[in-house]
Amino acid sequence: MPKPIIAANWKMNKTLGEAVQFMEAIKESLPPVEQVDAVICAPHLFLERLTKAAEGLPVEIGAQNMYFEESGAFTGEVSPVMLKDLGVAYVIVGHSERRTIFGETDEWVNKKVRAALAHGLKPILCVGETLEERESGRTNDVVKTQVTLALKDVTAEEAKNVVIAYEPVWAIGTGKTASSQDANSVARFIRETVRDLYDPATADAVRIQYGGSVKPDNIKELLAESDIDGALVGGASLDPASFLKLLEATRNE
Repeated sequence: MPKPIIAANWKMNKTLGEAVQFMEAIKESLPPVEQVDAVICAPHLFLERLTKAAEGLPVEIGAQNMYFEESGAFTGEVSPVMLKDLGVAYVIVGHSERRTIFGETDEWVNKKVRAALAHGLKPILCVGETLEERESGRTNDVVKTQVTLALKDVTAEEAKNVVIAYEPVWAIGTGKTASSQDANSVARFIRETVRDLYDPATADAVRIQYGGSVKPDNIKELLAESDIDGALVGGASLDPASFLKLLEATRNE
């Protein structure tokens, strides 16, 4: 079974001072890297400070978004070259908020995945269905399309460095959570989709997270499922004590 990965997605929250205080609060209590890959995906403004604060600690820093070009006249955007230069390890790609609020297409998500991989960044690829799509029985079709298009022209070896986060849109920030069984069913389907695109070894290597109102009181149940390898966590990752509880939930009893 792949090593669990718990990634905090702070979204548009915190000041720089609060971000630094967060790192100070967790640094003495982080579990060993052998237990879990801990990731904090912070606003771009904080990344340089956080990568320095994370040096020597069992936690890595990620970005919440990036553009797919290396440089150019793209006002307000951040490139993979810039992120890599800062020491960023991960980048969230295709989050539902980017898709629905900012109009990102599957084509753009694919370009971002390939650009991240080309520059040594590990993409956290977000996929998931809306409530309407779920109620009409289209969950698997939507997820399969998103995964397939996002991984277009990505090699098997590259795909092993992609983390796929299943985030049902209807469960993000709503307090609603897919049951662990339902989440695992979709995670298993995602793994089968990767197997069809590549091979069994690649499918086994790809880590699949669940995201959508994950909290310390439901994380263990989710991680106990066969195909859920971690979580992408929003609100519950903003508090240091809560984030540490999420990480501690990955410990084998």
